[in-house]
Parts: sequence; C-alpha cells; structure tokens
Amino acid sequence: MLRRTLLASLAAASVFAQNAKKKPLDVPYVPTTEAAVREMLKLAKVQKSDVVYDLGCGDGRIVITAAKEYGTRGVGFDIDPQRIAEARENAKKAGVEHLVRFEEKDLFLADFREATVVTIFLLPQINLRLRPKLLKDLKPGSRVVSNTFDMGDWKAEKQASLAESEDEYTGLSQNFFLWVIPQPAK
Repeated sequence: MLRRTLLASLAAASVFAQNAKKKPLDVPYVPTTEAAVREMLKLAKVQKSDVVYDLGCGDGRIVITAAKEYGTRGVGFDIDPQRIAEARENAKKAGVEHLVRFEEKDLFLADFREATVVTIFLLPQINLRLRPKLLKDLKPGSRVVSNTFDMGDWKAEKQASLAESEDEYTGLSQNFFLWVIPQPAK
C-alpha cells in the first residue's frame, strides 16, 4: 500500500512538473467570440497581403477567419497540444489548411517576425512581458490587436468596443486595442 501511494505521488509530481514546464504563463483558455474576431480583424484593417499571427490561438478561430474572409496566410501558437489539434481540425473543416498552420509553442519562444498583424487575448501582465518582443521582432508598420487588455503606458493608436449584447459568452462589453509598430528611433 505504501509503495502504491509513493508511486502514485511520484507520478502526480511528474505530471505536475511537466504541466508547470508546459504552462508557465497560466493563461486560461477563453474563446474569442465570433463578433470579437471580426472586430479585431476590422480594427487591424486586415488585407489579403497580410500575414496574421495569433499568440495563444486556442481553437484557431482568428487565423481561420482571416484566411476564410480575407485570403490571408496565418499562424497560431498555443502551448496546449489539445488546442493545437483542435485548431488544425478546424482549419481542415474550414478548407483553409493550405493557408494556416498551428504550432505548439510558448509564445515567448515563437518566431513571429513574418507577421504583419498579431492578435492577442492574454492577461495584462503577459501583454506587458510580451511588449518588448513585439517591438523588437515585428517590422515597422505591423499591427498588434489585443482583446480586452492594454499594454500599460504604450498607448493604443485606436480602440474599439462591442456592445454588451454582442459578447455571447459573458454578456459584457469588450474593448479592443490597436498598436502600430513604430519606426526605430534614430
């Protein structure tokens, strides 16, 4: 009995350690509503020539919608393998798997230099940690759109919101923020 309990405890500790390594950001999965997806893409003024990256992509709905409605290429990053599998299946169902890809990766280790539009629905402290990487890695003129949370003292160039009735999950109004990566200081 003691041996079984010890083995079970070791197994649980191992799973916990693996999950601690895999989920360092502790961002819960909250799906972006369809209305919010459309508002974010509209705020970014997405065009066919854009490459849309979604950091913390969940089920892939933002890059899939951008591919379906605008013909863009897109990449989604998520740390959860279940979400990546779901996103790939959703892309296949939508017929856009040739335009999008999904990678299981920590967004702080992801290469998103090719992006012209980056979408995020992360927590405020994650946005702040991510800000230096966005400013360093993205080309001037690239757009960043956040659902709900801003980036502290980096003032958004534009903001938009949805009325309370448009958020099918919470019934609350939602705010969106747009930043454009500036030219490097001389």
